[in-house]
This record gives sequence, C-alpha cells and structure tokens, in this order.
Amino acid sequence: MTPAKFSAGDFWGGLAAMLVALPSAIAFGVTIYAPLGSAEAASGAMAGILGAVALGLVAASLGGAPRLISAPCAPAVAVLSAFAIESLHRGSEVATVMLMLTVVGLLAGGLQVLFGVLRLGRLIKYMPYPVVSGYLTGVGLIIIGSQVPKLLGMPKGMNIWASLDAPDLWNGSSLLVGAVTAAVMVLAPRVIKMIPAAILGLLAGVATYFALGLAGSVPLATADNPMVVGPLSAGGGSFGDIISARWHALGGLTTEAVMSLLFPALTLAGLLSIDTLKTCVVLDAMTRSRHDSNRELIAQGCGNLCSAAIGGMPGAGTMGATLVNLSSGAASRFSGMAEGAFALLAFLLLGALIAWVPVGALAAILIVIGVRMIDRDSLHFLKSRSTLLDFIVIAAVVATALTVSLITASFVGVLLAVGLFIREQIANNVLRRRLLGNEHFSKRVRTQEEMEILIRHGDQATLCELQGALFFGTTHQLFSALEADLKSRRFIILDMRRVHTVDVTAAHMLEQIKDMLGERDGCLIFAHIQKNLPSGLDIAAYLNQVGLLGNESRVRVFGEADAALEWVEDQIIHEAALELAAETTLELPDIELFRGRKAETLAALEQHMEKRRIAVGEYLFRRGDTGHELFLIRRGAIRIMLPVSETQNHHLGTFGRGAFFGEMAFLDGAVRSADAIAFTDAELYVLSREVFDSFAEEHRKVALALMEGIAKVLATRLRYLTAEVRALES
Repeated sequence: MTPAKFSAGDFWGGLAAMLVALPSAIAFGVTIYAPLGSAEAASGAMAGILGAVALGLVAASLGGAPRLISAPCAPAVAVLSAFAIESLHRGSEVATVMLMLTVVGLLAGGLQVLFGVLRLGRLIKYMPYPVVSGYLTGVGLIIIGSQVPKLLGMPKGMNIWASLDAPDLWNGSSLLVGAVTAAVMVLAPRVIKMIPAAILGLLAGVATYFALGLAGSVPLATADNPMVVGPLSAGGGSFGDIISARWHALGGLTTEAVMSLLFPALTLAGLLSIDTLKTCVVLDAMTRSRHDSNRELIAQGCGNLCSAAIGGMPGAGTMGATLVNLSSGAASRFSGMAEGAFALLAFLLLGALIAWVPVGALAAILIVIGVRMIDRDSLHFLKSRSTLLDFIVIAAVVATALTVSLITASFVGVLLAVGLFIREQIANNVLRRRLLGNEHFSKRVRTQEEMEILIRHGDQATLCELQGALFFGTTHQLFSALEADLKSRRFIILDMRRVHTVDVTAAHMLEQIKDMLGERDGCLIFAHIQKNLPSGLDIAAYLNQVGLLGNESRVRVFGEADAALEWVEDQIIHEAALELAAETTLELPDIELFRGRKAETLAALEQHMEKRRIAVGEYLFRRGDTGHELFLIRRGAIRIMLPVSETQNHHLGTFGRGAFFGEMAFLDGAVRSADAIAFTDAELYVLSREVFDSFAEEHRKVALALMEGIAKVLATRLRYLTAEVRALES
C-alpha cells in the first residue's frame, strides 16, 4: 500500500475542522469547570483547547480511520460535568475535583486502549440503535439543562427548573448575547457556507457583548467578570506550573481513591468509544472505506491519555468536524493532525482574545448542539405498533440518563433491547411447515402397491421443517406444535436446515420427545443438521455432546430430509409385509407393468430383452448420452441425479424393485436428461426401442398394453406430485 501524502485538501480540511471543533471544545471545557467557580472557567477553556490539540495530533496519527477528526465532545461534557457537581456536593475541594477529573480522563484513555487490545471494537459498535438514539438524546437534554442557567446568567448552583422559575434573576444582557449567538449559528448557513456556523455565532456573540459594553450594560474587563471566560492563566501560576502541580498531586492519590473513579471512567470510555465508532461507520459509508475499529480505539485512548496528561479534556471522533473535514477535500489522516496543529496555533496566537468570549455565547452554542443531538426522528416510532416498543426503549434510556446516569441508561437500553430481541424470536414461528407421510413422499419411485400402503399408513410419520433459534424462549412453542403428533405418530422427522442455534433447554426438550416416541416404539429423526454455521456452532457435535444422538435405536440422523423420509417409508412398507428392494429378484411376470399378461407372450418379450447386472456406484448413463432403452428393475435401486455443477448434483428420484425408468428417451428418442447411478447392486431388464418396435409388429396388443402401462404409471406419478404440491402450498 502506498503511504499517504500530505495534500492541499488535508491542509484546508484540517483548518475548516479546527474552526468547527475549537469553539465547541472551549464551550465544553467551560461547562465542565464552571461548577468549580467562575475563576475556573478559563481553566475549562484551556482544557478544551488542549484536548483539541492532543486528540488531533495523537489520535489522528495512530488511528484506523483516515479523515476522522477527534476533539472534545458532548458525551464527555455530560459525564464529567455531572461528576464535578456530584463531587462538590460530597464536600470535595476544588483542587481535588480538578485532580479527579484528570484521573478520570487518564483511566478512560487507558480503558479505551484496553478495549482495542482486547478487540472489543466490533462489539461496541453493535450497540442497538434505540440505545444509541436514547443516550444521544439524553446527552443532548443534559447539556441543554446545564446550559440554560448559564444562558440566563443565573447564580452558581441553580438548576434549570429553579432558573426558569425565577425570571426576576435573569440577566438580560447574557440572554441577549446567547440569543444572537444561537440565531446566527442556526441561520448563517443559509447565507454563508464557507465559514462554519459555530465561528460566525461566536463572533456575533462577542460583537454583541462589546456593543453592550460600549452602551454601559456590561463590564469591559476580563478580570473578575463572570460573564466572560477570562484570562487563560486564571487559577494562579503559568501553564507549566499548573500541570506540574497536578502531576505532583497524583502521587498522593491512594489506590482506593483511584478505584472509586473506575466507574465514571468506564462510563466515559464506553460513551466515547461508541461516539467514535458511530462516526467511523458514517465516514465509511460516505467514503466507501473500511476503518479498523480496534486500532481506532487504541488511538483514541492514547489521544485521551495525552490530553489528560497535559490538562486537556477527553474527547472522541466527532461527526460535525469530520464531515466538514471531508467536504473540504481531506484525503488522509494528516488532515486530523493538521486540525490539532491549527488548534495549537490558535491557542498560542489568540489566547488573549479567548478571554473575551462570553459565557452566554458558549452556552447558546452548546444548547444548539444539544438540540441537534435530540433524535426527533424517533417520534415516528409512535406511528406504528410494530415500532412502539422501540420507542419505549428510547424513552427508558432517556429517562434513566436524566434521572440516574448515562452508563446506567446504556445498561437499561441494552437489557431492554435484548428483551425485545428475545420477544421477537419467541413471536417467530419456529415450525415453518408440517407435512404428514401420506401427503408428502420421498423421491424414491414406488410401485402402485407400495404407494397405496403409504397412502393408508403414511400418517404414522410427520415431517417438520424447523427454522430460527431453538432456545429456552421457543422450546414451549415447539413442544406445543408437536404435542398432537407425539400422541399419534411413530416417526417424527425434524428438518434442521434452517435452524441456526440450539441451546441446552431445547436439547433437553428434544430428549423428552425422543423418550416419548421410544415408549411407543417410535423414532426421532434429524435431517440436514447444520455444521460450521457463521456463529461457529456445529449443531450435530453439540447434540452429540449433550447425549441426544447417542441412542441409535431411538434417534437417527440423515444428511437430507428426503433420505430420512425414504427410510421411514421403507419401515412402513416393510411392516406391511412387502418385500424390500434388496430381497428376491423379480421375473418379468412379477413386474407390475406386465402383470396379468399371457405367459407365452411375456416369454417371447423376455427373449428380446437384455438382462444386465450393475454394481453399486456404477453409471447406467449420463446426462447428454444417446440411448433409447427402457430399464426395469428386478432387484436393487437406481438413483437419478441431475448435475448442477462439477461438484454438485440434485437428487431427482430413486427407483426401486419393480419400477422402471428411462421412459422419456424411450418415448421421444431425445438424449438423456440426467444421470442414472446404481444406489445398490442391481439387476435390470433392458428393452431398447428398436427391439420393442420389432416385437410390436408381431404382438401389437402387448406393445399397446406396454405403452398404456407406461402412460398409466406416469399419470399416477403426476397425480401424487400434484397432491404433494398442494400440501406444500397449504
């Protein structure tokens, strides 16, 4: 593979992605740190910027999804801001909370690396859609709820409901700045598409703030001003001193303290991984590429580790910045690295300007982002009863996210989705079709007497075509479907070709069916048991391990349903005291086609016929061969096969003792349409058309009777076939 090269598209894509990601990153960081005090808002802005820098440079360089842009994201805000508020309520010091935020970021990054090493990427991205929809909606609502008080300029600690219930405390200037920011962010793309809407909205918010400042409505200072982010050096000391002090404090953490942070770190790692892989799937669809999910998790984990190490906030692959990057011409992972480099450059050159960013403008940007995260399309699930339960899953996830936590919401959603899957599997009919042995026959061609016996006694057997999963949820359904047959049939054939899994509960139920049939001298028969399924399960080996296939007197296994049905028919016919194909050799008067004819006439005909022996596996003729002989079976069985490829054949029928075949070429003179192979050692009468025509000149009545007999047998076969087709359609 040719190494990717840095292109102009990567340059412009990285620049455009930075313009989209950086305002959101600043807003995310301020949101997380704002509960710690107005003096820490600047620290939050710095954390957001540093997160964009570290993730852009590290995750992009190591990742498995070219063109992906990684930056601080909404799920991280939802988890970490809630963690910070909860820690403060427990009485933790501000410095301790900031330290714990760093540790949570480090642990989350380490867990993501572990996810990738353990190759869990494929599992995480298969999160059910209702769960993903619910948690994204929950994150959006959490963000909106946390930003409304900031938009209204409310005092620290007030939640959304208390803020809305106290309009006398609203800060009109903050509300105006936020309203202008949100309006420009929403409406600007309709007019200007070259500049990201978040940048335009932020600039509009800053301009509005300065206009209010010139009018004397707001202070024109960054120090001790709760309405703006403030100087990025806030918090005391230089950037290097702050990071050094934080790392020095890490050495004082106890193992117990670190273990207590594992749960929020696991929550964060899971949500960031899902957010990243969801974006990767969308990116694959748009670029017709294929990402390496496990490599991407390792890269994201390393990026978050580096971000936390320098005081940045964690993040993930983000949809908005990635789509902007792609539309700007990005072609490789260098675009993501360029985004990180541009974020660092913006931090170094524009740090002083960031201090003037209004908190109300950042709150408005986040509210717009939160509204866009709400999956309004899920409301369509209410229109149909078939999707109503999916909507209930989404609603349950959202409710749990708002009242408990996001990770609990994910667990609740997965459990509900599993429940819905089991319910759907139970609702599916595991019995696809059920046919009695006197309405559906094997491909073995029987004599008239044998067919009459099968019509009378074939209902001793039933063929059941199963489908789907045989597990604890469908066991009762299958037993109920077979219960009537267990009371009246001796042979139950289970066609397993469409069964893709069997569990212990189902195996135990099949064991009970076997025992119930054994009490009535019956037999449970399996046909077409699947091997090497996509899941890796070998059902035959599994059933043998659980002991179901051990007793051959009560259980039999056949490669296909037709072979099983043929064996059952042989048992029924044998029990009716008919001779089987492997017994005595028939003479010409014993063959049904000539029964009742004069002995001297048949003796004359037999002199014109060839007697032939054929060993098992030997071909009588092949498809396309010339030959106009009619074959009558004195002993043994002949199988007719239709070649469909060089290695595969389709079984058309098996002809046994007393039957005839080859009549088509005998009648119309065409080439053979299939192969004829000896299924057992066999003895045959062979009558060529030339010999028959010569014989017919002297024995017209016998010749006419032979033709009538052939026509009668063919008509009988067609009648049985028609009845069988009707049974299959019912």
